[in-house]
Amino acid sequence: MAVTFNHTIIASKNRDESARFFRELLEIPEAPSWGPFLNIQLADGVLLQFAEPPVDIQMQHYAFLVDDELFDRAYRRLCDGDIEHWADPQMRRSGETNTEHGGRGVYFKDPSGHAIELITRPYL
Repeated sequence: MAVTFNHTIIASKNRDESARFFRELLEIPEAPSWGPFLNIQLADGVLLQFAEPPVDIQMQHYAFLVDDELFDRAYRRLCDGDIEHWADPQMRRSGETNTEHGGRGVYFKDPSGHAIELITRPYL
């Protein structure tokens, strides 16, 4: 069997708010949840499990490859929701997107403060 990525736990201040944010932004349906996890499942089967750990949350970076149409809709949601966003990971080009790697990209933070990136073309 080839190695594939299966799931990750995303530490959240409020797992309901975080899961809803990703579901609405990326147009992902709900998935069955259990125990301390609130789950959403990406089209390739990867499970994102949101949990509220009893520790301070350290910022992580999560990047999502999306098609151009979803990027347009998600970017519109960011703008309509007054969510601060940047064209670069250093957060210097506020309110912009980038056109690097032959596609488009944008950076922003989720409700728990994680750095999120949407791109329309893979880096490699």
